[in-house]
Amino acid sequence: MPKLLEAEFPPGCKSLPEGFWSAVEVWVKKPHVVNKRLCGATETESRDVDLEDLRKLLDNNDEDLLQDVLRFLCSGVSPVHTHRKEKPWSSSVRTFIPKVNCYGAKQQKEVVLKDSDRQHVTFLPFEEDAAVRTVSLKKCNIYQIRLCSKGCEQWALELHLLTSDGWFSDGVAYPKLPWLSSDLLPKLVRWAFECKSSEFKSTLSLLPVEKYSLMYQQLKEKYKSMVKVWPEVTDPEKFVYEDVAIATYLLVLWAEERAVKSLTSPQSFVDLGCGNGLLVHILTNEGHPGRGIDVRRRRIWDMYGPQTLLEEKAITPSESFLFPDTDWLIGNHSDELTPWIPVIAARSSYSCRFFVLPCCFFDFYGKYQRRQCKKSQYKEYIDFIAEVSQVCGFNTEEDCLRIPSTKRVCLVGTSRSYRQSDEPKLEQRRACYIQSRQTSTGAAVQRSGIRKSRDCYYGSTECDGTLGSTWGDGFQPRNSVETVRNCAALPRDFVDRVVLKVADALLGMSEGESHCDWNKGGSLTVREVAALLEQETLQLLKNECGGLQTLLKNNHQVFKVEGGTVYIRDWRDRTESRRRPAVPGARKTRLCWFHAHHPQGCPLQEQNCTFAHGPDDLRPSTRPLKMLKNL
Repeated sequence: MPKLLEAEFPPGCKSLPEGFWSAVEVWVKKPHVVNKRLCGATETESRDVDLEDLRKLLDNNDEDLLQDVLRFLCSGVSPVHTHRKEKPWSSSVRTFIPKVNCYGAKQQKEVVLKDSDRQHVTFLPFEEDAAVRTVSLKKCNIYQIRLCSKGCEQWALELHLLTSDGWFSDGVAYPKLPWLSSDLLPKLVRWAFECKSSEFKSTLSLLPVEKYSLMYQQLKEKYKSMVKVWPEVTDPEKFVYEDVAIATYLLVLWAEERAVKSLTSPQSFVDLGCGNGLLVHILTNEGHPGRGIDVRRRRIWDMYGPQTLLEEKAITPSESFLFPDTDWLIGNHSDELTPWIPVIAARSSYSCRFFVLPCCFFDFYGKYQRRQCKKSQYKEYIDFIAEVSQVCGFNTEEDCLRIPSTKRVCLVGTSRSYRQSDEPKLEQRRACYIQSRQTSTGAAVQRSGIRKSRDCYYGSTECDGTLGSTWGDGFQPRNSVETVRNCAALPRDFVDRVVLKVADALLGMSEGESHCDWNKGGSLTVREVAALLEQETLQLLKNECGGLQTLLKNNHQVFKVEGGTVYIRDWRDRTESRRRPAVPGARKTRLCWFHAHHPQGCPLQEQNCTFAHGPDDLRPSTRPLKMLKNL
């Protein structure tokens, strides 16, 4: 039985053999994290099997093949490690779910046989055609992964094949043979070595993955044209495909809810803090009545048409913002509204549910203050929103979305944990909890509120429990006009003075050296650059997001900032032109700083420089309007 590859673990690896089985679980349950052409896999419950069970499982009358498989399962093992169990293997069957269905009615599956005594796992792929009730074992693609001890705490993973001839590959469920060596095995070694347990659940744990995959592909195809006409300055691919994924999740979740509860009408919704409104647009187009509310209108709203209902309005938690006729409230990166959404849903009606995807960390009346250093800030905040939901009386579930974002854990309040007749008691608990978290003097008061909120959660009635119609007093909604704080609104002469001062300091670091070549200057840390500037200048920069470093990065024609260190940019370096290719229509639309200010001028000839060498070299911009940002 040929060995294809061996990959060694770092010396002294302490996570084995447990880490090996942890890595195998990732590959079995979540193959899409390595094979990007898969959406996931479903797996049957495992059971212990013997040779006779294996014969029935494979459902194959080829005795020679069965004997080959049996020898493969027992190969490479000394007599000391022969099995003593009656049922030596733990067996399950996984079904691959491709991102794009290229198999029709046929399903691609694998029998997964785990041998915990020998530290082997064997994969027996087969194709099942339900239409004609046939199963065909793919003998040429049977492979095995072994954890082998090399002595003295030295371990290695070995990849073995049943046969080296005729490996079949279609690039989806059956990757190419070199891929197993170059991609899969190194990943298994890393996972086994790190053996980290995630703080959160695996992705799409509340949904049938195959239904999600099918609907996502349909919606992606349907709405991909939005990328080409996106009028906002934000990244269109990220926002369009992220909202398509969130919409897919909600549509599948709601379809499952209708099936369980025997509902016939599509669920209604309100998206609080809807932003660009694309999620509202998709859900509405897919048949769900709803609307979105946001404090600031976006340009893209005009593109959706009258059927997409979007309102420009500041939302203040109060009796004026309850939605008694709405099935679901949505908070998609809803920032300061996030902790309020379970409260608003609970007070809107007994049947109202919610979905929140937290991003920025807000409490009821300001920024969320950390309390536990043993958790990541993100995990602690997710736990806080879950606690709010539980205090409000929801049965709360956590899941992880498949979106291009680091903040992808959602919380879903699907039902209530109390009888409707207990509503007055729950309302008192909610009011008490919210009052306990209202602060006005900073972290000290916030910490003193921990005991109160817990007392309230467990039934204490120290607070009056009455908030009336003004229960959002103290809440600060965001401004309707978005403040630009990326140094782009600073006076041009102020920016020019800072740039010239920093550049002179960098160039001056090479004084006294021979300048046969163009002077590239030295380097300074951002902290050292700050020490060169006056206090008044630093105070003005402090009011901008990112401060001094953002200003330097904004002036990328002059500076290169890497790892907190500032350099003069050398445009002769070909990697610069490859990394920052000229935008069509933008050449020669701005003056070259080096031509005007560097003692030796620009290092490039006029015809080779992206920027204009003097006013006569300037050209009008022909860039598409949607690519222009506020300068």
